Amino acid sequence: MRRRRLPAEQVIWLVLGIALFRNRSIEQVVDALDIALPSPRGAVARSAIPSARRRLGDAPVKYLFERTAKSWSVRSADRHRWRGLAVYGIDGSSLRTTDTDANRAEFHGWTGAKGDSSNPLVRVVTLMVLRSHLLVAARIAPYAPSAELTLARDMIGDIPDESLTIMDALFLATSFLHDFGALPQRHWLTKAKSTTKMRVVEQLGDGDDLVEIETSEHARAQDRSLSRTWRARAIRYQRAGFKPQTLVTSLLDSKRYPADELRDLYHERWELELAYDELKTELLDAEVTLRSKSPSAVRQELWGVLIAFNLVRLEMERIAMAASIAPTRISFVASLALVRQEFEWSAVARSPGAIPKALTALGQRLKRFVLPPRRSHRRYPREIKNDYRRYPRRRTNPPAK
Repeated sequence: MRRRRLPAEQVIWLVLGIALFRNRSIEQVVDALDIALPSPRGAVARSAIPSARRRLGDAPVKYLFERTAKSWSVRSADRHRWRGLAVYGIDGSSLRTTDTDANRAEFHGWTGAKGDSSNPLVRVVTLMVLRSHLLVAARIAPYAPSAELTLARDMIGDIPDESLTIMDALFLATSFLHDFGALPQRHWLTKAKSTTKMRVVEQLGDGDDLVEIETSEHARAQDRSLSRTWRARAIRYQRAGFKPQTLVTSLLDSKRYPADELRDLYHERWELELAYDELKTELLDAEVTLRSKSPSAVRQELWGVLIAFNLVRLEMERIAMAASIAPTRISFVASLALVRQEFEWSAVARSPGAIPKALTALGQRLKRFVLPPRRSHRRYPREIKNDYRRYPRRRTNPPAK
C-alpha cells in the first residue's frame, strides 16, 4: 500500500504550524516541525506541499475547530458567569487574501470611487466567551456589507442557554433579535442607534425603562411576520467626556439584573476588539494577508488560525485558574512565544507521554507573565501621530486612457 510523505494527519500539523509560525515559509514549517514521513529521497518536494493541502481540503480543519471550540468554550463560559448567565459576544472582522483571480472571484472586496480594494477580503464573524477570549463558533464568507449580520444570525443556534450575548449597535435589527426571542433563555444586550424609535411604557428606575420599539418599514417589507412594535428594556447613561448612550436588552427584570451592573457589563464587549487585535497583530504578526492562493486553501488556513488562537487562549486560562486570576490578566504575547516553542518541540518529539509534563512546565513559566490589573479609568482618544502619504493609492482597475 502506498504511503504518502504528507498524509492527512501530518497536514493538520502543517496547517497549525502555518498559523503559529507566521514568519516562516511553509517549506520551513515542514522542516522545522519534521512533518514529512521519512524517505530515502530526502526532503519532501516543494510541489508536494500544496498537493497535500488540496487533498486535505478545509472541511476536516473546520470540523476540528468546531469540535474543540465547543468543548473548550462551554466549560470556560461556565466558570465566568454573571448572575447565572454565561457572557458571550458576537462581532465581525475581515482579513486580506492573496490577490489571485480565484480568490477575487470567490471573496470579492470593497468597491469605492477610487477603485476596488487592493486585495480580496474574507469576512469572519465569531462568537466568543468574553471573559476568556475563547472562540465558541465562527463563520467565514465572502466580503459583503451585509455579511456580518447574516453570518451572526446563523450562529444564534451555537449560543448555549442561560446566556447573555453582548453586541454593538449594528446588531440592533428587529429581524435578527426576533430570532433571539424564540429562545427565551438566550438574552442579548446591545446599544441603541441614533435612529432607534422607542416609547417608554413603564419606568423601572433612574434611567431604566421598559420601552416599546418601532419596527422599521424596511424590516417589515423584508419580513411581514414581524410585528409593528416590540418590547425591550432601555438603560440610559453618560460617562464624563462622552455623549449620552442608551443600552437595549432583553433582560426585563430590573431587580434580578440591575441597571448599574449592565452599564458596566456592556463595556466588556471591548474584549472582542482586544481578541481580534491578539489574533491579527500578535498571532499573525500584523501580516493580515493570508498566504493561501485558492479559496479552499484560504478557508483551511483561516480555520487553522482560529484553532491556534484557541490553543493559546486555552493554556492561558488554565494558568489563570492555577493563579486564581482572570484569564485576561495573562500576557498573550508571552504565552504565544512559549506555546510556539512547546508546539515545535511536541511535533518533533511526538512522545504523547511527555506532553503533559511539558505543558505543566509551560504553565509554571506562564505564571511569571501575569499582567497588572487594567487601568480602565485611563482615556486615549483616537488620533494620528503621523500620516505619510507621498504616493497615490494603486487602483486594482485603473481607468482606461
